[in-house]
Amino acid sequence: MPLTLTPLHPLFVAEVQGIDLRTTPGPELCAEIDRAMDRHAVLVFRDQRIDDDQQMAFGEALGPLEASRATVDAHRHRLKHNRMADISNLGTDGELLAADDRRRMFNLGNQLWHSDSSFKATPAKYSMLHARVVPPEGGETEFADMRAAWDALPEKTRAQVKELVTEHSLIYSRGQLGFEDYTEEEKQAFAPVRQRLVRWHPGSGRHSLYLSSHIGQILGMPRPEAMMLIRNLTEFATQRQFVYAHPWKQWDLVMWDNRSTMHRARPFEDHRYPRDMRRVTLTDVAPTLEQQRPMAAE
Repeated sequence: MPLTLTPLHPLFVAEVQGIDLRTTPGPELCAEIDRAMDRHAVLVFRDQRIDDDQQMAFGEALGPLEASRATVDAHRHRLKHNRMADISNLGTDGELLAADDRRRMFNLGNQLWHSDSSFKATPAKYSMLHARVVPPEGGETEFADMRAAWDALPEKTRAQVKELVTEHSLIYSRGQLGFEDYTEEEKQAFAPVRQRLVRWHPGSGRHSLYLSSHIGQILGMPRPEAMMLIRNLTEFATQRQFVYAHPWKQWDLVMWDNRSTMHRARPFEDHRYPRDMRRVTLTDVAPTLEQQRPMAAE
């Protein structure tokens, strides 16, 4: 039986019905999910009562997973699978993180607009975030369609930015919040990497802006001018007509394509309520500078 897709936004995002992720999808169903992702970029799977093993199996069915997580105090990991990201406000003891815990300070960066793992040489393809415990209010995730933003840019701006190369790092994004507390090992792990500012998506045949709070430089441009350009592009690309806000319910699984969207978490009372979210992330095929593109990004 084919999947049923119900659009949740005029430009992108669809709710998926007709699948139970407790059973790992086979190749034909995975191909159908890929086609839906090419069209909608964000898919919402409701009431998926899966465990960590089943979530990992779903990710692996769609492609290779990222080999490592990127966070401070990476050795303090409470989950069963080392390749599963813990997007929560909980410590290894299952209790709320202290207000001054450096992991909590670092995780505040999730509230900035970003693309997952754009700070890695080979960035992320899909992310799939599963809601185990949600707060009574707040904590939504917002998504922005970078394809629609590119389509809406003035032609002069497209010509200005289409060949630009940026540098991405977690140090850049957390620096916006004043977080500078890194070990030497973390500084080396978070060293800047280069990415294209405009990407071409082979599945949809569309171009998109590859924006992220992790950007801290544009090659060949004075840094203040570069950061002003990135800020202007981000403000343009996150106008309300390009944005979908997802209000989480327990057992929701939301999957998005990092090649064509940005996202950010919204605040909640994290000193009072637990929020337990677990993410499996697929890696892309190659660094963006090595990926094939059409002759011109038009």
